[in-house]
Amino acid sequence: MIGAFTFNTSQRIVFENGSAERLTDHAAEFLGERPFLVTDPGILSLGLQSPCERAIVKTGRDLGRFEKVAADPPRALVAEAVDAAKRHRATSIIGFGGGSSLDVAKLVALLAGSNEDLDGAWGIGNAKGPRLPLILIPTTAGTGSEVTPISIITVGDEEKRGVVSPVLLPDIAVLDPLLTLGLPGPVTAATGIDAMVHAIEAYASKSANNNPVSKALAVEALRLLGANIETAVFSPQNESARGAMLLGSMLAGMAFANAPVAAVHALAYPIGGTFHVPHGLSNALVLPHVLKYNNPVAAELYAEIAPVLFPDLALIDDPSNCADEFAERLADLSEKLGLQTSLRDVGIGEDDLPKMARDAMKQTRLLINNPRDIAEKDALEIYTAAL
Repeated sequence: MIGAFTFNTSQRIVFENGSAERLTDHAAEFLGERPFLVTDPGILSLGLQSPCERAIVKTGRDLGRFEKVAADPPRALVAEAVDAAKRHRATSIIGFGGGSSLDVAKLVALLAGSNEDLDGAWGIGNAKGPRLPLILIPTTAGTGSEVTPISIITVGDEEKRGVVSPVLLPDIAVLDPLLTLGLPGPVTAATGIDAMVHAIEAYASKSANNNPVSKALAVEALRLLGANIETAVFSPQNESARGAMLLGSMLAGMAFANAPVAAVHALAYPIGGTFHVPHGLSNALVLPHVLKYNNPVAAELYAEIAPVLFPDLALIDDPSNCADEFAERLADLSEKLGLQTSLRDVGIGEDDLPKMARDAMKQTRLLINNPRDIAEKDALEIYTAAL
C-alpha cells in the first residue's frame, strides 16, 4: 500500500543548450523592469553570465547585479546582497552559478520581497513569503538547488543552518548544459558525487515523505550520473555527457527535495564549515563510511540501487554483501575521478574529530532522516574510519 505524500518542485523547468542566453524568451513574465542577478566572482571572471546579461539589457530592462557570493556563504553576505537588491528596487531575482549563488538568491528573493526576519525563517516550513519572482540558472551539475526548497548558510564561524520552505522553489529553473562545458575536472567530480549522494540518500531516506516519485527520480538520476561522470570529468567538452550530468543532478535534487537527505550531509557539514572543504568533496569523504554504518538496516535498499551505478553488483545475491561492495565501489570511484579520499588528505587530524562529531549532532533536521540512528559516538567512529 502506498502511503500519503506531498511532492513539490519548481513551477517550470527549461532544459536547452543556449537557454541562458535566451532567458528573456523563457522568463519574460517573471523578470519585470528591474531584474537583479546574484552570482560569484568566478562566474564573472569566465564571463559565463555575459550573454544572459546582454540579452536582458537589450530589452531595455534595468539590470542590477551582486557578484560577491563565496562558497559556504555567511549570513553577513546574504544581508549585503539583500540590501543591494532593495537599493536596486529589484522586481525579480536571478541566481546564476553554483549552489552557493542559488542559495543566496533564494534568500534575497525572500527577504527583499517580504518583511521576514531571517531568524524567524530558519528550519522547516517557517519561511512564509511573499518573495520576489525567482529564476535559477545552475552552472554546475551537483547541488540540484534549482529544484529544491532549501538554502544553506554559514552562521557564525562554522555552523551551517538551513531555511527549508516551498516558498524558496523558483518560478523557473533554466538548465543550459553549455554553461558547464570546461568545468574543471575536480569540480565536475565533486559535484557529480554530490548529486549521487542526493539520490542515494533520498532513496533510503527514513522521512515519512519518502515516496515512489522521489525513488523513481533517484534511480534515473543515478543512471544518468553513473553513465556519464567519467566522460564529463575526463572529456570536459563532451556536450552529451554534460547535459546528462546536469539533468541527473536536477532529478536527484527533485528526489531529495521531497525525501530529504540524511547522515552523509550531516557529517559533511562540519568538514565544510570548519575546514572549508567544498561541499561535494565533503560528502564524498564520508559517503562510503556512512553507507557501511547504515548497512545493518538499509542493506536491501542499497542493494536495489547498487546495480544502477555498477551493473555487475546485480550478481551478488546477499543484500548486505552487495551494500558493502557498493560502498567500496563508490570509494574507488572517487579515487578514480581524482578526488581526495581521506580526511587527512584535506588537513583534518585525529584531534579534530571529537568536535566534528559534536557539531554533526546539531544537524537534527538531517539526522532524523537517516535509516539508522546516529549518536555522537557513532559519528566519531565514522569520522575515524574516514581518517
